[in-house]
Amino acid sequence: MEIYGYVRVSTKEQNEDRQMIAMREQQVPEKNILLDKQSGKDFDRPMYQRMLKKIKPGDLLYIKSIDRLGRNYEEIQEQWRILTKEKGIDICVIDMPLLDTRRGKDLVGTFVSDIVLQVLSFVAENERTNIRQRQAEGIAAAKARGVWCGRIPAPLPDNFDYWYKQWKSGESTCANAARECGMAVSSFRYRADRYEPV
Repeated sequence: MEIYGYVRVSTKEQNEDRQMIAMREQQVPEKNILLDKQSGKDFDRPMYQRMLKKIKPGDLLYIKSIDRLGRNYEEIQEQWRILTKEKGIDICVIDMPLLDTRRGKDLVGTFVSDIVLQVLSFVAENERTNIRQRQAEGIAAAKARGVWCGRIPAPLPDNFDYWYKQWKSGESTCANAARECGMAVSSFRYRADRYEPV
């Protein structure tokens, strides 16, 4: 039997130390700790996919919490099924002892595990939805205060005003005005929509 640990953080800037300490406390060999620095929205992650190829029936997988596995309700359920039924491994969720497939393999134990898994999977996806909503609200509030969100646009070319007026008056096509300004047509249109002529 091999023991594996799966660790995930959502971005390269986030720190995985807390999860790594938990894996060492469970005595997971360093070589068997797989780390992804990627969103939990799906399971198309390189180290997770590598783990799926390595694990064999009877192996044990540790994860710190269910949201480290993923944040998509249906996909967490599906991956749990693949790991425990198709791959034949045991899973232990360190922060939730009820989600330890090594114990309670009878009908009641399986039933309780399934209910807990469904609740926690729902909570993980719900948190993902809440994060997106909070981000959108934060961006809207920042825009309302006049704070710029996103990439700062490049300065307009010196001749933009002239070619903007030529295009608006119909004396030039959009493609010609964009070319004279050294811009892509889509960029010219986008900036023209927001331009206030001098």
